[in-house]
Amino acid sequence: MSIPYKVNVNDTFQFEFGKDSISKLDAVSLETNKFHILHQNLPYKAEIIVSDFDQKKYTVKVNNNIYHVAISNPLDILIKEMGFEVGHTKQINFIKAPMPGLILEISVVVGQSVMENDSLIILGAMKMENSFLSPRDGIIKSISVNMGDAVDKGQLLIEFE
Repeated sequence: MSIPYKVNVNDTFQFEFGKDSISKLDAVSLETNKFHILHQNLPYKAEIIVSDFDQKKYTVKVNNNIYHVAISNPLDILIKEMGFEVGHTKQINFIKAPMPGLILEISVVVGQSVMENDSLIILGAMKMENSFLSPRDGIIKSISVNMGDAVDKGQLLIEFE
């Protein structure tokens, strides 16, 4: 049984290939990233111009025509259907208190641009200080608490734009 690969070309054309059909490809490497390909008795010159291996995206020149190619395997498709994608920014839009506590410090202001892992707020709870870091890059839309406020579990603390 062959694992199918879905190939999207220029966000317009979709193809599906199995390992057996790929192994039948008549391609000869001429030099790094350059190939001579025979398909249905027709010759093609192919060159990989740009490759992003992690994202599985490539820019390929075939007989002087440029194509943008994205390759997906069944796991990639399943992950995308579940709402996760490798390399994409997390879309967490708010931070809520995980437990009751006291706001000890607020390190940001409304409208401030923050980067992932920047310190946002410190919540004191159960004789411990819990520091909340930004889960993503973004802009602070609102801060629902003030320093010294007592908060309940699940209470909104900070919201992102």
